[in-house]
Amino acid sequence: MRSRYKIIEEKCIYFITSIPIFIGIEWIPVFTSEPYFKIIIESLRFCQKNKALKIFVYVIMDNHFHLIVSGEKLSDIISSLKKHTAKKIIEQLQSDKKLWLLNQLKYYKKKYKKYSTYQIWQEGFHPQLISSIEMLDQKIEYVHFNPVKRGFVTSPEDWKYSSANNRDLNGETILKIDELPELF
Repeated sequence: MRSRYKIIEEKCIYFITSIPIFIGIEWIPVFTSEPYFKIIIESLRFCQKNKALKIFVYVIMDNHFHLIVSGEKLSDIISSLKKHTAKKIIEQLQSDKKLWLLNQLKYYKKKYKKYSTYQIWQEGFHPQLISSIEMLDQKIEYVHFNPVKRGFVTSPEDWKYSSANNRDLNGETILKIDELPELF
């Protein structure tokens, strides 16, 4: 993994950011409609069920997502998640005939990536060990207020793809949220 951030201790709680590849200084907005959000949600559900990923807090934005999570072999889980979602996102982009976006993902792909045509995700996922209750509270607030800060909604609970709401229009839970353990 090409990142200065590393998983230091397994089974601890981490704040994670995953970002699609960016153009110049702008991130490419990939999650712009329901099918793209569903790819991330379904992949997270799979990791919860089959890889024992525990998700405590999340938000999925138009061009990145944040998680507060734990799990054994967390690096492997997130790597697998990103690989799977990249494949599904590319398939969806092809199905939607979003050639302009595919062309951008092809053009900005790292040159040493010889075995793929497109690059969806930046390398790494920037895990930060949650080391105090203050840090946890700050990260939860940061995650939940991300859509407010971006101007998408006026209240964190108004953003559908966030643990601040976590309900679809029918009132169904979007993603199972695990209870935070007593840490500090």
